[in-house]
Amino acid sequence: MESVLADWFMKIKDILTIIDAELVTQPSHMDRQVLSVCGADLMSDVLAFTKAKTLLLTGLTSIQVVRTAGVVDLAGIVFVRGKRPSPEVIDMANEEDLPLLVTKHPLYETCGKLYHCGLKGCSELDPGGRSG
Repeated sequence: MESVLADWFMKIKDILTIIDAELVTQPSHMDRQVLSVCGADLMSDVLAFTKAKTLLLTGLTSIQVVRTAGVVDLAGIVFVRGKRPSPEVIDMANEEDLPLLVTKHPLYETCGKLYHCGLKGCSELDPGGRSG
């Protein structure tokens, strides 16, 4: 089962439609592959529990979110509840080639929409169960 999940992905352009989001960074990110999703506001949890090509859903819009994404090699960041990142955060994300999306939906509903469409959580890709 692990290999089936590892081979399945969703693209940023599909995610934009599913969660009614807006891409606030460069449009070259539309075909970026996403393997899993994580909802978190603690960057220590992101560092501990996510994997490469994970899409982070968060309510935090600080520059630290982009820095953390670079360390973990996230596929992108979705800001929930209509929160918008500052121009400084957007500029840094463009420099890091990291897609940033904004959706009006709350964190729980956004995670649910993506899960319902088949995007798995990090723990479902981790046979050791280290993810939370």
